[in-house]
Formats: sequence, structure tokens, C-alpha cells
Amino acid sequence: AVVSTQSTGTHYTETEKLPALKAAIMASDEESIAEVLATNESPLPGPFTLAPQADLIKHCFSAPSVPEILSRLDADGSEFALKLIKTLRRMSPRSLVVTHKLLSEGSSLGYEECFAREFVAAGEIYRSGEFTEGVRALLVDKDNAPAWNPATVEEVTQEMLDKYFVPQGREWAPL
Repeated sequence: AVVSTQSTGTHYTETEKLPALKAAIMASDEESIAEVLATNESPLPGPFTLAPQADLIKHCFSAPSVPEILSRLDADGSEFALKLIKTLRRMSPRSLVVTHKLLSEGSSLGYEECFAREFVAAGEIYRSGEFTEGVRALLVDKDNAPAWNPATVEEVTQEMLDKYFVPQGREWAPL
């Protein structure tokens, strides 16, 4: 529902209807996809709960970098913005910067290129130890105190970031 209300999706359907929708899409040709989607569409379940913060979200998260997102949230100073800062500062700085780049650049790419880039980035997140450190802090030691390296988004260098966008061995290919 969030996707539909924020103009990043075109149709909404309930989870229980997804198997039937998938079957209908698979059985249709390219010309009839719009009709299949329209006939399987459901009304949105209710109001968008983040509607009051939509302008703030759009303003802050349209920033060109993660440090700038945090700066905009800090400048806003609202309870909502400060809660977001606290949440984001707990996350892996590298993963935040990589995700921001994937989302920012992905909007102008096709699905195949997006999947290829995400495949490379996911592999590097695993190789870098960020994923392992997150699992350790949350599930193994349960100390909820990951030792991210680097510790802040401001310390993520271009050299670190480049590894996430260059294939390191096995490359993704569509089936």
C-alpha cells in the first residue's frame, strides 16, 4: 500500500491474491498485462500512515548523499526526524551508502542492470564482513552493538564504495 500511495507502484493487490495474479500474468501476453493488473487490483486497505510526514521524507531522502539525508533530518529536528536519525545511525554505514547509490542510480536503469548491480553489491556486503558483523551483534552475541567499519557514513570513502559496483568473480545473469 505504501508503494501505491507514494507513486512508486502502479497497482495494489492483497497478499492472498498474489498466486492467482502471478498465474494470470504468466498466462497472458505483453499486450494484456495492463488488463490483468486492473482486474486483479484491490482497493488500498486504509490511509497511508506516514502521510503527515510525506513532505519531510521526500525532502530529506531526495538528498544526493546519506550524510546530507542525516543533515536534513537533523535540521528538521522533529521527533519523527530524530527517531529516523537514531535508526539510521544504528545501521551499517557502508550498507546505507551502497543502498543509497543503488536506489539513486537504479531509477534510470532497467531491471536487468539493477539486478546485476544488486548481485555484485550483495556479494561484496558479505565479503566485507558487514553482514557477518550484523548477524553477530543481533543474533549470536545479542549485544546489539555492531562494530561497523567504518563507524559512520561520513567515513565511507569512494574507494570503499567502488568495490560494491565492480564484479568480483561470479556475475549475475538472467535465467
